[in-house]
Amino acid sequence: METNYQLLDSGHFKKWEKVGPYFIVRPALGAVWSPHQPIETWKADAEFERNSSGKGKWRLHKRLPDSWSIDLNGLTLEIQLTDFGHLGLFAEHASNWDQLVPLCQKWSQSNDEVRVLNLFAYTGGVTLACAKGGASVTHLDASKTSVAWARKNAELSALSERPIRWIVDDVSGFVERELRRGKTYHGVVLDPPSFGRGSKGQLWKIEEHLIPLLESIKTLLVPENHFVLLSSHSPGYTPMALENLLAEQIGDGVLTCREMFVIDQNKKRLPSGAQAFLVFDKLHP
Repeated sequence: METNYQLLDSGHFKKWEKVGPYFIVRPALGAVWSPHQPIETWKADAEFERNSSGKGKWRLHKRLPDSWSIDLNGLTLEIQLTDFGHLGLFAEHASNWDQLVPLCQKWSQSNDEVRVLNLFAYTGGVTLACAKGGASVTHLDASKTSVAWARKNAELSALSERPIRWIVDDVSGFVERELRRGKTYHGVVLDPPSFGRGSKGQLWKIEEHLIPLLESIKTLLVPENHFVLLSSHSPGYTPMALENLLAEQIGDGVLTCREMFVIDQNKKRLPSGAQAFLVFDKLHP
């Protein structure tokens, strides 16, 4: 059975993916161009159709298992068709994993422990990448289902014995309690939604709560060497906007920003969110 991931084509606000052995068609707002291959020729085992209200449903053209697994950038991940049209995988983040693994490996050589906090952690790709690099990771998400899914991914990736704390909690509340406990981290990763609810129904709005969260995160960081990786899929939160936020709220360091994307088999890049990455390192100039 094939176990890898491929973006085959995109266009007319849709994307065509091969996820393990199955062909999937899903909405892609960034695909404003015409597809390389006419959409009516795309083979689809499952297609997610979104209506005008923003909700949607899956249309299955063959019977699919409840879940299956794929390999991507050194990790093994469980795939499921969710009610929101997600699969448990955001392939545009895979290049972030490739940055985090060597950074955690490098810092692990001169630190007794490299501590990373992964917020809004979903199914855990970043958590597993940092753990693979030798970090001790705190994985936090408000969804009990997502945290259980991430733990399954750790098992599939042979990383379940690594030092990972699995926490179901509200992000802002947890960060404030960590500050009161005097905890510190070498790295913080966050991919906040536009809107969400905490584990006890606490409201999250990115335009209201992201800046106070970043202010708190700055106090959590180890002074000598730290990183913050901030990504977003929210309208208006462009790479330059995220870069400005990190420069303002976190401060000094090597700061880069970019548009996240996935490359299809025709070498076309599908934009899929924004990212800014700040690294401050006195120990490894």
